[in-house]
Amino acid sequence: MPSVAPFDISDHVIAAAFLGGVPHFATASGVIHRLDGGEQAIEAHDGLLTCVRDPFSQSLITGGEDGRVLRIGADGSVSELASEPRKWISVVAGGPQGAVAYAVGRETRVIAGGKSHVLPEDRSVEGLAFAPKGLRVAAARYDGVHLHWVAGAAPAIWLPWKGAHLSATFSPDGRFLVTTMQENALHGWKLDGKPKDGFRDMRMSGYPTKVKSWSWSPRGKWLATSGAPAAIVWPFSGKDGPMGKGPLELGTRSDIMVTQVAFHPHEEMLAIGFMDGMVLAVRISDGKEALLRRPGKGAIASLGWDEEGRRLAFASAAGDCGIITISG
Repeated sequence: MPSVAPFDISDHVIAAAFLGGVPHFATASGVIHRLDGGEQAIEAHDGLLTCVRDPFSQSLITGGEDGRVLRIGADGSVSELASEPRKWISVVAGGPQGAVAYAVGRETRVIAGGKSHVLPEDRSVEGLAFAPKGLRVAAARYDGVHLHWVAGAAPAIWLPWKGAHLSATFSPDGRFLVTTMQENALHGWKLDGKPKDGFRDMRMSGYPTKVKSWSWSPRGKWLATSGAPAAIVWPFSGKDGPMGKGPLELGTRSDIMVTQVAFHPHEEMLAIGFMDGMVLAVRISDGKEALLRRPGKGAIASLGWDEEGRRLAFASAAGDCGIITISG
């Protein structure tokens, strides 16, 4: 049976993640709680708006109401990457070799290779994602996505689709780009065609609520999402991804919405967090479920595996957090 070590924080928790085997919990007030033997409270921001686990390094990237973009290292170090006085930084992304992107109004700003790049938009940027090799960055906004080249003078590629696009993610092999939308749907593009011929669109709809969490399986065969009373898991293993295929529905509960999903780092097993604080693990191959945590005080706001996949950090909007250790 899994064991749960609780950790209560009197604040709204935005993100839970492991860095170098050490659990970190980021709160809306701007404090990062680091649990390495004892608790270390890192005063990072005067109001935290976003915190993402950098997929390319052992660090967190944060943005705040104080206009700062920070990198929080596994050792507790804090590095200021950018400062935009009197601006709110609510959109950040991490890329290969220390690259970072953040949004300021109608601009995407990228720091890569010791240089800063300003990529203008004519709409506010709502979401950012680096392509796997870091050569391009996707800026999600109203009515579509711009694919910018980080360096060089080549024009951006415009991917149109009506509606507000709120966040973006590339498949691990870079063949697909997917966005969440203001409506209860995902939209995607198949990127391995030629831009002059137009990239093929993919529409993934039918959600009862907005999709606010997603996670790719270790080899990119599946994209799991929240937004329903089950984890909705789309297949991406074929050359056309989910086009013409239905998703899996895992961890179904009749009327309790899934709020967070996180794939195991090495296996096709999905951790699912629910509105009532419950956490399940479900195996893709046969749908077998394991209860990891019973319902708690608030909705699960974040899930994060350690590098070995033996521990899972969870956090709720009510501040009840903890570490689940998987036995066996």
